[in-house]
Amino acid sequence: MGLPAINIIFKEVAATAIQRGERGIVALILKDANVPATNPFTVTTVSDIPTTLSEANKEQIQLALMGYIRPPRKVIVYVLPDTATDYTEVQNYLETVKWDYVAVPGIQASETTAFATWIKNLRDTKNKKVKAVLPNTAADHEGIINFATQQIVTVDKTYTTAEYCSRIAGMLAGTPLTISATFAPLPEVIDCDKLTKDEMDTAINQGKLILYNDGEKVKIARAVNSLVTTTQDKGESFKKIKIVDAMDMIYDDIKKTAEDYYIGKYANSYDNKCLLISAIQAYFDQLELDGILDRGKNKVEIDLDAQIVYLRSIGVDVDSMKEQEIKEANTRDKVFLKANIKILDAIEDITLNINI
Repeated sequence: MGLPAINIIFKEVAATAIQRGERGIVALILKDANVPATNPFTVTTVSDIPTTLSEANKEQIQLALMGYIRPPRKVIVYVLPDTATDYTEVQNYLETVKWDYVAVPGIQASETTAFATWIKNLRDTKNKKVKAVLPNTAADHEGIINFATQQIVTVDKTYTTAEYCSRIAGMLAGTPLTISATFAPLPEVIDCDKLTKDEMDTAINQGKLILYNDGEKVKIARAVNSLVTTTQDKGESFKKIKIVDAMDMIYDDIKKTAEDYYIGKYANSYDNKCLLISAIQAYFDQLELDGILDRGKNKVEIDLDAQIVYLRSIGVDVDSMKEQEIKEANTRDKVFLKANIKILDAIEDITLNINI
């Protein structure tokens, strides 16, 4: 009877996309002389913060909890002893749990490149779509947010770039998928680096996320990640945090739903492939209604080119086959699909020509 259940599941997943996209999960890596008995631990409100932590570490968790439109869904805190010399222990743990953004407020300049490489590896080879907010790290990758404001002044103190990464991670995690963090205000900040417009434009084009003071408030200049080198596979859209967040959610939704409800549970027939395609298309249609995808510009189908390559690799003579026959061919335990989607961007640049 095919797989009607998976179509329902995909619709249910799409129906909650807006709700889930409003609040992401922050992972926070701290070092402290007093490692809590329960470690790692999860924080959703200030009252969840262990009293044994140093005041500086309590403050870092509070910064992450501030969020933007909403606070993060939760903050996963992993505390290393202050004598720890690397992050291997916490990295191994973070590979096994779900989170969206990570910050390491105590990270040293000599450690950021290796940490960025770990994030790239998670995204590119292990299909774990996560991001890191790192200080002054020109990683040229959509998974690394290169926070590059050198001093952040509040009423109470002045923060370094690294110390404020927790705040930025929480803010990005608290930004709904339907809007961008561009021009997001930080009400607690009263001053920051003073840059000219040309200097800000240059920094943004170099993949730096910076703050600026518009004369009334301090806010994020433009919500970009560190990607600067575009390719055929990664165009200009990949530079925008909003777009990458939406892509990551869509990837995770399809992957998890297929793993939970499809893979290993149905015969790999052409009819069942078509039902899977129909289910994913219904998911896209709902995201269009929710304002995440552009209407009428999203399609999933069998990846004909990939299927041809695979069939040839198992000795099938595809040269004499018609296109429909190739689509219906037995691909053993493999499914080759491709999707073309258009994610809606937020309004960031407005040009007004007013003649009076």
